[in-house]
Amino acid sequence: MSITLFAATTPGGSKSVTHTNSAAEPFRFPGGEWHLRVPTAEAPAFARVTGCDANDLVVLGLWADWVHSLGHRAVAHLPYLPAARADRGTPFGAQVYANLINTCNLDEVVVFDPHSPVAPSLINNVRIVESTAVIAERVIPSGNYEAILAPDAGAVHRAQLVADRMGLPLFTATKSRDFDTGKLTGFHAPENLPRLGRVLVVDDICDGGGTFMGLAKATGLHRDQLDLWVSHGIFSGRAPQLRESYGTVFTTDSHPGAANPEVAAEIIELAPYLSA
Repeated sequence: MSITLFAATTPGGSKSVTHTNSAAEPFRFPGGEWHLRVPTAEAPAFARVTGCDANDLVVLGLWADWVHSLGHRAVAHLPYLPAARADRGTPFGAQVYANLINTCNLDEVVVFDPHSPVAPSLINNVRIVESTAVIAERVIPSGNYEAILAPDAGAVHRAQLVADRMGLPLFTATKSRDFDTGKLTGFHAPENLPRLGRVLVVDDICDGGGTFMGLAKATGLHRDQLDLWVSHGIFSGRAPQLRESYGTVFTTDSHPGAANPEVAAEIIELAPYLSA
């Protein structure tokens, strides 16, 4: 499972609150139903769900029901919002997952850098945390970057926020797609992209990595000049080949795929940013 439950404690009677793993324990009955063993004395803090296993959402609902029975607020961190990319068409995946989340009756749902505004708009009591601060504080200081590069028009908004905060120029690439098959057929890098120094590519999700490998080839830059930031690292299929094109791949712990050892991404913990 990819759900973690937390409790609030005050060590040594201090006024400062720390978060520790909850003693609440999910389990399954022989018939397959999920349930929750709950402690007799505990102050629930929040639940964290990474990835998109629907079983975790069932446990989240059980946890929220217990938390409300104690008179506490039920706060969930879902940094990777399930089905955020399924924001159109039929079946409407974003709406289906939103319905599941909303049945938990959560008082706050914290999501990180969602793919588009559609999916979070369907979630009750949602709070969006942008990626800008994480990149500015944890990624930019590690490299002497000359520019920010958005791989396509869909990435421009988040990349522009980073560029503006850091005072760096933004460049936008384009890609061609075969509308009959949906497959990518070509990538076009900006002609005025800096040829010296390092460039940071900024986007929200990396699945198999095809977009980013095609982009790197189109730029003509050496891997030592290119780094990649993706807020959510799924890293499936050919994603390990990203190492051939990028010096460092940065991501967060929002999805279990981030830990793919063949990608060897630098993983940034989101907890301090989601709890703020």
